[in-house]
Amino acid sequence: MALRPGCSRVEAPRPRHGSVREVLPGQAGGVRAPFRWYGWFARQVARASGRPISFSVAVLVVLLWLATGPLFGFSDTWQLVINTATTIITFLMVFVIQNTQNRDSEALQIKIDELIRATRGAHNTLLDLEEMAEQQRDQLHERYEALARWAREQVQGGASDTDTPEP
Repeated sequence: MALRPGCSRVEAPRPRHGSVREVLPGQAGGVRAPFRWYGWFARQVARASGRPISFSVAVLVVLLWLATGPLFGFSDTWQLVINTATTIITFLMVFVIQNTQNRDSEALQIKIDELIRATRGAHNTLLDLEEMAEQQRDQLHERYEALARWAREQVQGGASDTDTPEP
């Protein structure tokens, strides 16, 4: 890494031709541009809602609602306010949580795929495994279960539990 003239931060070298960096999605002018606002919004809401202050505010709202009960005679309208508010918030948070889980899962899959791709001796057929047909995944699962059983038998026989467990 080198400092560019007139620049105070360290920059990574440009990727070589054919590297993975050249094909990463979501760069300027990408396909996802029209919905970028939703991703940004979902990240902000997820970050904010996961903080202790958010929980404290929610508890405070419930306590204030409880305190107003005697003022409104614990009426149906008083109960409807909290029921409606919690239903709406829950409904909207389902989408925020799903977005967060999808984003995290996709990022993790990409990282795992890169580890498989970059590891000498790894099975490249495992790349993008989540897109395979269920029958193919089941066959691979059975294969790896058999490898695990074989490795456990080897360990019980005094062999090492490291290295590639394939016969």
